[in-house]
Amino acid sequence: MILAFAAAPAVAKDPLLSPPLDCGADGPACIIQQYTDNDPTEGVRDYSCGALSYDGHKGTDFRVPTLADMEAGVTVLSAAPGTVTATRDGMPDINFRDPNAPDVRNRECGNGLVINHGGGWETQYCHLRQGSLAVSKGDRVAKGTNLGQVGLSGETEFPHVHLSVRKNGEVVDPFNPDDASSCGSAERTLWQTAPDYTSGGLLDIGFHDAVPEFQQIKAGLSDPETMSIDAPALVLWSYIFASQAGDQIQFSIDGPQGWEFRDTTLLTKPQAELFRAAGKRRPPGGWPEGKFTGVVTHLRNGETLSEDVVTVTLN
Repeated sequence: MILAFAAAPAVAKDPLLSPPLDCGADGPACIIQQYTDNDPTEGVRDYSCGALSYDGHKGTDFRVPTLADMEAGVTVLSAAPGTVTATRDGMPDINFRDPNAPDVRNRECGNGLVINHGGGWETQYCHLRQGSLAVSKGDRVAKGTNLGQVGLSGETEFPHVHLSVRKNGEVVDPFNPDDASSCGSAERTLWQTAPDYTSGGLLDIGFHDAVPEFQQIKAGLSDPETMSIDAPALVLWSYIFASQAGDQIQFSIDGPQGWEFRDTTLLTKPQAELFRAAGKRRPPGGWPEGKFTGVVTHLRNGETLSEDVVTVTLN
């Protein structure tokens, strides 16, 4: 699970928030893809003075890696106790850029709800899965109440829940409620235990017998335990979020009989999501039979941001 925790909580009069996704040890990783934009101009600045946001973004996006994770079902939880004041359901789960997607103007939030926490505070939960809402207007909910499931409804391109926090109708960044101009962790947050800041990394990796299509990876490409000894290629792929220009993706494959492969890819521009792959075609003498271990490392300024390992047996 990618979300780790640390930081000082808010004062008692403010709501103390918990993460809005149920990501257990056996479930998918939960990643903050984008934060509230703290720059009042046309520029972009998250609370750490990084660029994990976009101009005018009014919340925090907690995502799961793939559509397969979404389809398996990931529960959205109430971040604090309160009363449900508005709901919407019935919008399809589809990338809003898909040619078949409906018009989402004035419904950018997709399926979702609003919870009033008193004292002028409210939270809004967007992009829930169609038909998954588990609460109704007027319901009282406790912290951690099941609200529905992560989806792809409204104006979104990846499965996530967008959490907006407002006081008296004004957007508040839960990582920086006092709107401090300094970078990094604020002295006071609205989190009971604040998720650590992750500036990018790996969403998923795997082996395949060819360079896969990006749509396959975003859908949740199955990770085979075995591949044929006659496979035309051995390709190690990686699914990455929040890259920056100058990042490096290192690929390493080690197999039987001393077989090895190494490759490094330089990323040249910032991207919210991308994939890279590297590997070898089947050698003239065929693949050695046995277990192959792949390691993908995402580096930034020479430091490891993220690393993952995968294995496959060729027989």
